[in-house]
Amino acid sequence: MFVPTGPRRGAGPDGTRTGSRPVSEPGHDDRGGRMRIGILGAGNMADALGTHWARAGHELMVSGRDAAKAATLAERLGPAARAGTWAEAAGFGETVLLAVRAEAVPDVLAAAGAADGALRGRVLIDCTNSVVPGKFVLATEGGPSMARRVAEIAVGARVVKAFNLCHEDVWRMTPPVFDGERLAVPLCGDDPGALATVRSLVEDLGCAAVEGGGLDRAGLLEATMAFMVGLWFRGADARAVLPPARYAFGDPAATAR
Repeated sequence: MFVPTGPRRGAGPDGTRTGSRPVSEPGHDDRGGRMRIGILGAGNMADALGTHWARAGHELMVSGRDAAKAATLAERLGPAARAGTWAEAAGFGETVLLAVRAEAVPDVLAAAGAADGALRGRVLIDCTNSVVPGKFVLATEGGPSMARRVAEIAVGARVVKAFNLCHEDVWRMTPPVFDGERLAVPLCGDDPGALATVRSLVEDLGCAAVEGGGLDRAGLLEATMAFMVGLWFRGADARAVLPPARYAFGDPAATAR
């Protein structure tokens, strides 16, 4: 979830959506297929990601602080979506997206019944960012990361950090492709099955999932967001600060000699 606000950048070239998954029975397995997805939140990230997942054939339940706003979003997402309470969305499917502002996370998870095990065994996707407004530094500096805090509150949930690096309008692109390259989405989590599930949802957006390591590395992913967004707002191309993978250890032509 991209928290800072500011001028929108130009969109990359649109392409045809690829990677739709075969439809199976409602529910979820760790290989993908049709899923039931609960969404905690009814804002821009819920809208952007939910739109792709509804188009891919998944069933959604949207929840929010404002029940009318959640109902409006569910209607916009189409017949595969419905609205419910925090607790209903948490219990709707085996996959849950947490898409609220960081400061609201404890209250939302409490209302969803997370401390009582309502999310036990479920894949919980954390796309939240906790930043100090205007400073592009983490409000969680010194730890633990937001992902760890979510995991501590949501007893037994299979937490995966994902979708936190980009502005919501990037996720609305169909698909996010830049200079012919699909957007890569880093994932951090400890459960292989949960990572496989989120990987398939990343592919539903036309993006490529990248394994970022365990949940202990999620704090690095959150810090990357804060640093890179600070560069973007200063007019720098954040992608240009790192070499392509083949040049990660210098000129491959030079090392081959």
